[in-house]
Amino acid sequence: MSKARSLFYWIAWSPFPRVLHSSQAHMYRRNIKHILIPLAVGLALVIGYNLFLKPALPPQTMQLAETVEPASPPPVPLPNRSIDIEAKSVRVLDQSVVPPTSHEASLEAVRDEIEKHNLSLAETKLKELPPAVLSDATTKIFVATLWNNLGLQQERLHGTQASVKAFKRAADLDDSNPVILLNLAHAYWEQRDRGLNAEFLMKLMKVAPKEPFPHLAMADLLQEQDDLQEATKHLAQAADRARQDPALQSYLTAVTTKIHRTRSVESHMTARSSTHFVVKFDGEEDQNTWTLVLEILEEAYREIGQTFRHFPSKPIMVVLHAKDSFQGATGSPVWADGLYDSTLGRIQIPTQGATTDRKRLASVLRHEYVHALLHDRLGTSSGALPTWLNEGLAMQLAGDAWPELDQAMQGDIKVIPLTYLEGSWGALPAGTSAVAYLEANSATRYLIERWGMAGVDELLKALEVKSTMATALQNKLFVSYEQFHRQWLESFERSRS
Repeated sequence: MSKARSLFYWIAWSPFPRVLHSSQAHMYRRNIKHILIPLAVGLALVIGYNLFLKPALPPQTMQLAETVEPASPPPVPLPNRSIDIEAKSVRVLDQSVVPPTSHEASLEAVRDEIEKHNLSLAETKLKELPPAVLSDATTKIFVATLWNNLGLQQERLHGTQASVKAFKRAADLDDSNPVILLNLAHAYWEQRDRGLNAEFLMKLMKVAPKEPFPHLAMADLLQEQDDLQEATKHLAQAADRARQDPALQSYLTAVTTKIHRTRSVESHMTARSSTHFVVKFDGEEDQNTWTLVLEILEEAYREIGQTFRHFPSKPIMVVLHAKDSFQGATGSPVWADGLYDSTLGRIQIPTQGATTDRKRLASVLRHEYVHALLHDRLGTSSGALPTWLNEGLAMQLAGDAWPELDQAMQGDIKVIPLTYLEGSWGALPAGTSAVAYLEANSATRYLIERWGMAGVDELLKALEVKSTMATALQNKLFVSYEQFHRQWLESFERSRS
């Protein structure tokens, strides 16, 4: 969030053992029939209930379940990219029967290592299988099964980031197996991997025609690409197939809300594209505004991308609202000059007076572009990025000049610990927002001056795998959070003197 600039949507009881002397123990052993007899009766009742009376539970199988988190108004559910595995889809393939070939012993060895959870050794043995194993259709399919099951074990221990390669290798060997392709789709989706593209989803629809998930993911993808007509078609097919699948209802609700909201706000807009951006305009066509906005954004793409060492993986959508419709369409507060909506994947700004104040327009666009760039890079790990670093990088990389910060610098400041500025700033006490932005800008500037953008890059790599900020600082910059805070604060105080 940036003030007047941007809004970023990212009684237990434990008994202790007692030691008794022998005389005390003897006393405790005497006259305890009145305790043992009721205890034995109770134990017999419990055993009898569990053996003969307790109703049997239905057997559990596997299922992909999506969850969502409620978003700030306007309400848009946010799909949680960690998928719960529950009861419907079978994800493990049968590897009990090894094909009778001359390589049977090698395949059995791999299978045994997977079952013993020796995953590194199993992966090594799989990679070392001779080419002749893969030239035989029967053993090739069995090897695909082994790669799939290895991926599941890796996922359970280390998450989907560790399993993508194994699932992809399984799919390369057997691209007609719906279980393998669904497992790969699950991993792609959770990691926001670009492999979850239209071509892959179309293949998945062919091998698993009754599955709702590929249609739902396709609708989500097409919404991001602004193809709302096709997105709506796939959404309808997903809804029809998902009626009997409660696990997908929350994800279905999230995608439905995104598509409907986008249509209601942007259906009347006109779009223009450049190499790396799609710009939509609310109001009468204004070629000068489009040209100016695209020029600023393409310049930001080159300059900030080179400094940040990252470029977007896909074109970024920018929506230019008329001033009187900006707050209603985005749900932003009246003081916001712009926002990056991570749910819809759009930079949204009002454009009143845009062509008469190019400097202000450039500042807002560049600031929001940095937020979009950070979200693109971190993907599912965006929540690990502290707000103070998110806002600080937006100010530093965008080259923002804020007179409000200079004024705050001269006043009395009660420093807010950076750990308090990691989460949402919405709960900050009134009047402290200027200090929050001042500290974010100052701490990030100190970070860049002390360790350079290479140090920032290392921190982001750690946050990408969902390390805490304290762990990232310690492991990548070899400084504790407390040391960093103290050193920055000393620098901050010197700059005020």
